[in-house]
Amino acid sequence: LSTKAGSRSVLAALASKAKRISGRYERFLERTFPRFYVLYATFTKAGIQALFLEVKEIRKIKSKMSHQRLSVQQLPYREMERLRQVRRGAWDAFRCRNARRCLPAATGDFRRDVIKAIPIGVIAIPPFANFLVIVLMYFFPRQLLIRYFWTPNQQVEFLDAYDTIRRDLYPDVVESLALAARSLPEPQLGKRLRELCAEVQRGSQPRVAELCAVRSLFSGSPLGLNKLQVSHVKALSQVLFLTPHLPAFFLRHRLRSHVLEIRNLDRAMLRLGLAQLSEEELKAACYLRGLNSTHLGVSECRAWLEQWLGLSCELQ
Repeated sequence: LSTKAGSRSVLAALASKAKRISGRYERFLERTFPRFYVLYATFTKAGIQALFLEVKEIRKIKSKMSHQRLSVQQLPYREMERLRQVRRGAWDAFRCRNARRCLPAATGDFRRDVIKAIPIGVIAIPPFANFLVIVLMYFFPRQLLIRYFWTPNQQVEFLDAYDTIRRDLYPDVVESLALAARSLPEPQLGKRLRELCAEVQRGSQPRVAELCAVRSLFSGSPLGLNKLQVSHVKALSQVLFLTPHLPAFFLRHRLRSHVLEIRNLDRAMLRLGLAQLSEEELKAACYLRGLNSTHLGVSECRAWLEQWLGLSCELQ
């Protein structure tokens, strides 16, 4: 017993010493390298805390589902959204070091985030090794760090960059849609769909009623999901930040699963009410559904989501 007590006292002394050294190191950084200190504080305090809080919340949601025998569709909106981040991520895509293919992480894939964070977390354990982490954060924040460790300015910058990639893909989707519309069995509706595509290509935004008027065209060939051309499916996958580098069967399966997941979220959001969502939740919901909300206000996000729900919740 005395040996164990002595070991504990030694460990406590070492921990206290390390804490004092770390405190001096932080004060040195704050005085000498204020810009680096902002990144350091984001990593060691806000980022780590947010990561562990998310782990705790996810375990709580899964425990609730197990005890109450609930399906994902029965969860409230916020819990469903949190679980979606664990299962798939808002942008379920492959990660790589190519800046044009990095995973957008506004509400990213939690499991991928944890795996990606392990090497950086190991590096950051020794007090003075944190300087290396700061260098990595400074030069390669988007490629090497996860969303929990981005500063607010970096989050806006990176989301703008990801949205630019997404916008570059929209013309391919609309062009594929217009091309498929030429072979539709209903000439009048096909013509109307081509007109809507032309309006979008000119920069106009169709009204919800106009989109609902042509929704029957998407239940069969050639616009049904199982009948779409592979190039069209790949373009849609890339818009949703899903990798297009899979066989056609898997592409269709993942695309359908992703879209149905968003539809379930839409219905849960409608039950909750847009007025109950915070500014952060409104912006994240818009971004997930294709709108760059980083520079929009609450009223603009809410108005756009009202139109989105008006369409989404009408579809079967």
